[in-house]
Amino acid sequence: MKVYATDKIRNVAILGHGGAGKTSLVEAMANLSGITTRLGNVTDGTTISDFDKEEQKRKFSISTSMVPIQWNDVKINVLDTPGYFDFVGEVEEAAAAADAGIIVVNGKSGVEVGTQKAWNICENFGLPRMFFVSNMDNEHADYHKIVEDLTELYGNKVAPLFLPIRENDKYVGYVDVVRNAAFKYVDKQKKAPCDIPADLEADLEAYRETLMEGIAETSEEYMDRYFEEGVDAFTPEEVFAALRVSVCGGDLCPVVMGACLNLQGVVILMEDIVNYLPSPADAKISGTDVKSGEEFAADYDNGKAKSAFVFKTIVDPFIGKYSMIKVASGTIRGEDTLYDVETENEFRVGKLYVFEGSKPQEVSELQAGDIGAIAKLEAATGDTLATKAAPVKYDVVKTSVPYTYKRYSAVKKGEDDKVAQALAKICQEDLTVRVVNDSENRQTLLYGMGDQHLDIIVSKLLTKYKAEAVLDRPRVAFRETIRKKSDVDSKYKKQSGGHGQYGHVKMTFEPSGDLETPYVFEQIVVGGAVPKNFFPAVEKGIQESVQKGPMAGYPVVGVKAVLYDGSYHPVDSSEMAFKTAASMAFKDGFMKAGPVLLEPIASLKVVVPDKFTGDVVGDLNKRRGRVLGMNPDHKGNTIVEADVPMSEMYGYSTQLRSMTGGSGDFSYEFARYEQAPADVQEKEIAARAAEQE
Repeated sequence: MKVYATDKIRNVAILGHGGAGKTSLVEAMANLSGITTRLGNVTDGTTISDFDKEEQKRKFSISTSMVPIQWNDVKINVLDTPGYFDFVGEVEEAAAAADAGIIVVNGKSGVEVGTQKAWNICENFGLPRMFFVSNMDNEHADYHKIVEDLTELYGNKVAPLFLPIRENDKYVGYVDVVRNAAFKYVDKQKKAPCDIPADLEADLEAYRETLMEGIAETSEEYMDRYFEEGVDAFTPEEVFAALRVSVCGGDLCPVVMGACLNLQGVVILMEDIVNYLPSPADAKISGTDVKSGEEFAADYDNGKAKSAFVFKTIVDPFIGKYSMIKVASGTIRGEDTLYDVETENEFRVGKLYVFEGSKPQEVSELQAGDIGAIAKLEAATGDTLATKAAPVKYDVVKTSVPYTYKRYSAVKKGEDDKVAQALAKICQEDLTVRVVNDSENRQTLLYGMGDQHLDIIVSKLLTKYKAEAVLDRPRVAFRETIRKKSDVDSKYKKQSGGHGQYGHVKMTFEPSGDLETPYVFEQIVVGGAVPKNFFPAVEKGIQESVQKGPMAGYPVVGVKAVLYDGSYHPVDSSEMAFKTAASMAFKDGFMKAGPVLLEPIASLKVVVPDKFTGDVVGDLNKRRGRVLGMNPDHKGNTIVEADVPMSEMYGYSTQLRSMTGGSGDFSYEFARYEQAPADVQEKEIAARAAEQE
């Protein structure tokens, strides 16, 4: 593939709700630019960007894929992102590498939760953006309603550049708001001029006024002209130039439209991407000079030291491992020697690639701002590649934290390592997947963004790595403690010819008041009833006993054990005997001291649109949650803060999405342990007993 200069590159993330038509749009762009000769579709699994078997099976995008579109001597690096919320990590990786976003809105479904989430991601990453209303050929598509809803959400930033012309409920053409002219489609994407329909004149006037107001605000001269001459104050060329400034600055967000299957409106979108969206030369990026600690303003400048960052990793058993990079400064070539700032490893680049869906295409070099890939690189997503002489560190890839987790295990005996190795590769690819070894509960936990995410990971394990795993409800890490004081006399005596075993302790057990520490041991023995050399053995008996409590086998916390008396035998007493006597004393004393189970409590924060607050609070009450506060975030949402038992958090992500239509977000962290209600304790003790059997 041809090498493109920095100002001839556009890095664009395609974002939006699941099913909005993102992949179909990319397919249409690929077809019109000559990458494909036949228009693929999502239903048949023949699109250039949904190449993964899981994507083809499920008919939706799971990973971000890249398609470089060459149009009007400009390369548009299109990053096609998933729309479903479980794969938000993929969207965030794409946003980290993009310089702008195209938010796709389904003409029939209108503005959805995913539309707003896409806008928020663009806000978080500071990306200029445009809206593309797809499926305009659907008889139920309502462009005017979408523009109204977007304007209600985002105000006068929303600037529609076109109006649809419909005849007999069919999409037949469009009115160009800037040029004040109308066109009808002839044989799908070809078009011919026509008269502006009378029923669109009022809307056209309103749209022109909104657009020209935005243009007038770009300079004082324009503002004066607008006040004097109104909407006809500017030539189309002046409008186009001012649009680029306003769009790049994030002051205006154009709305365009089309029908991807008919290839209508897609050429206009590509031209608008080239004309209005920023190239990397217009963007800023800075890192930290590792040697001096000072800021390094890379700013996609080819004249500065070479540097790039890994924004995504592809690990595939068929095509191998590729690190997707964006060049932040300098020009990277195949023969270059680079330095991984995180691992402090130097390596020779070898071949450079750009990805066309699943196909790596070799390139000789990547200029600043371009996106490409390096094969077989021992680097992780988020790593910075620079030179040893000028090491730079970028912090650009930030992904969401996964809170949904399940216990997993290998289906076949002896395949634990095979599953673990495959999961390690999946974790390299997807930063929102985590594997945690919970040794205390003898389980391995798989974390993801939602239940569907976890199911797809298990499916990938089987199809890609031939490793079979099953998911299950995780065990909750309860604790055991006591509420009263007990006094016990414990003697261990064993005679079996020759030396016997003799250990005798008198001990008290009571709450220590510190639930962070398993036990506190003290001895107040007087008169040598128990010799000092056996004190460590007594403590060892307690130390071993607190690892598995007498109630349900959970770790013990908050116990104070005091050795105050006992006796010994000059021949038969041993450390082993006193350790055993102490263990017996602990079990007896613990069960006499009001034993209780403690459950872990999570500190939960839920952000939901105001209208769902009542449903969310009601659901938290059912989960034994205590709502501590409800505060507005001044963006139409309520932040609900609550304490909820961890055992009640299972399945919460699915329930929250169901209640809020996917618009609710939550996060939590472990807060403390609290005494579990009696019914919960009984149920847990019975379940553990059944497990032991």
